[in-house]
Amino acid sequence: MTVTPKTKDLASEWREARLLHPLYSALAREFVIEFPACHDLEAGIDDPPQESVEQARQWLVDMDQKIQVHQLRQFLQTTNLTSEEGLQTLLEHHLRRTTRIDSDRDKIDFLLVQFFSHCAPSRLEDADVDLGYVAQMLDPVLGSVDLTLPSWIDPIEDFIQAADGCRSLNELLTSGTLDKGRKLKTSAGDKYFEPIAMVAFTRFSFLMRRVFFRLMHQDLNTILDGLRELEARGVSTLDCRSAQFSADEPVARLRMICQSWKVMFHAEYSAGSPLRMLVDLRNVVDAALARTTKKAAKGKSQPAAPRAKAAAATVQFAPASSDVPEFQVNSAPEWDEDSSAANPRPDDEEKV
Repeated sequence: MTVTPKTKDLASEWREARLLHPLYSALAREFVIEFPACHDLEAGIDDPPQESVEQARQWLVDMDQKIQVHQLRQFLQTTNLTSEEGLQTLLEHHLRRTTRIDSDRDKIDFLLVQFFSHCAPSRLEDADVDLGYVAQMLDPVLGSVDLTLPSWIDPIEDFIQAADGCRSLNELLTSGTLDKGRKLKTSAGDKYFEPIAMVAFTRFSFLMRRVFFRLMHQDLNTILDGLRELEARGVSTLDCRSAQFSADEPVARLRMICQSWKVMFHAEYSAGSPLRMLVDLRNVVDAALARTTKKAAKGKSQPAAPRAKAAAATVQFAPASSDVPEFQVNSAPEWDEDSSAANPRPDDEEKV
């Protein structure tokens, strides 16, 4: 049994439209989406005629068609315009649709996780996120849910366990766990809209988000620690072409970029985020540490290199290929546009 759309009287429908209007308008401005004016909504009329309500209804339909899933995701995770009431209204608005396409399912899937995350306490332990707790938090939008899992959802628990066992972002991305979860979701068809299925996928996505951010910040901290160690060893630049940077990328600049990523990666994992760059940069730093350690051990029985040369050392690292094309970044981010003009390598520089 799928969720039965709740009917709305004209007054309730108008109140919902007035709640959604500023959110949709701000989202349209953010992504430069052309949208028609809905004058009575903009005027904030309290008691509109039926014609105005019907126009507002059509305006929301038109906006839903224009707004893409990734735009909704990015906007809601970076705006302070959305309250719990606003999220619930937006989610109920999408759940009420009687004809749904894939993008509607993806929006509902994201909004369920966003609503749960907003309502759940910040110090919630992973072990406490069971089906019953998720169903309880989603009760305002899904109502009472029978917690009996259909057999086709059983693999979700294996996916969660596999993701929890990953020890790096690269391991998570290449394990296929995220893809398996998405394939199960997309293959469900209309079964996705069964209340228990939405509860199960909300739990899965929430826990995947936690694993993702935990591994991402762990990788960033590992990279930053590695860069500090390389600087202490006299390494000032790295060959980071495999991570879509320059062949002579200053270590100090890489540290600044990693610090900016800590802020930028507050958004959920999504297309457009330089995840592959982060993974490849960790590979570069790990390889550099291994090579400098090996060279230092070999150099104990040899005369020390001049300090000036050591300070200009550059680590070479062969470009690595990506097995996860959906996370591949094809264009350099704004702060990397001048990477080709980085400081040239000195003629007498030492190769590690």
